[in-house]
Amino acid sequence: MNKLKFFFLFLFISCSSSRVIYDYDTKTDFKRFKTFNFFDDIGKGLNELDIKRISQKIVENLNTKGIKLSENPDFYVNFFSAERESTNRNTIGVGIGGGGNVGFGISGGIPIGRKKINQILTIDFVEATSNELIWQSEINSELSERSSPSEKNTHYSQIIKKSFTNYPPKK
Repeated sequence: MNKLKFFFLFLFISCSSSRVIYDYDTKTDFKRFKTFNFFDDIGKGLNELDIKRISQKIVENLNTKGIKLSENPDFYVNFFSAERESTNRNTIGVGIGGGGNVGFGISGGIPIGRKKINQILTIDFVEATSNELIWQSEINSELSERSSPSEKNTHYSQIIKKSFTNYPPKK
């Protein structure tokens, strides 16, 4: 039974594709950044638990790249989210038809599955000394409206890891 749960969790995660868009200042030498910290007002559009999840995943991903959390950082991290209900494309069609010299028809769709939330998570890196945006990642993904805490944790882990695959940018 436990293996079946993990199979469905894997299926849920693999079906929810995410798209990442990057932008960065081409004149910035990203190799010189060794420390970071978060802005005080991170997480606009997110609840407190999701802010903690995302912050933790950002720290983990930057640590693997040799960049450490510091009180005197080289750059600051900000992130925020915009969400909207995603259009449910999974429906079962029901129809009635007629024939003869006069045609008529009635059809409709019954939605199946859970409601999905389309989330755009934006992560910004701002240079500490100049206060200028140097790197940005925008992650467009879908998440079930009633996701469990473990599903959310897995979701954020995957999309943030995907977001940092091209950091630091290669010139």
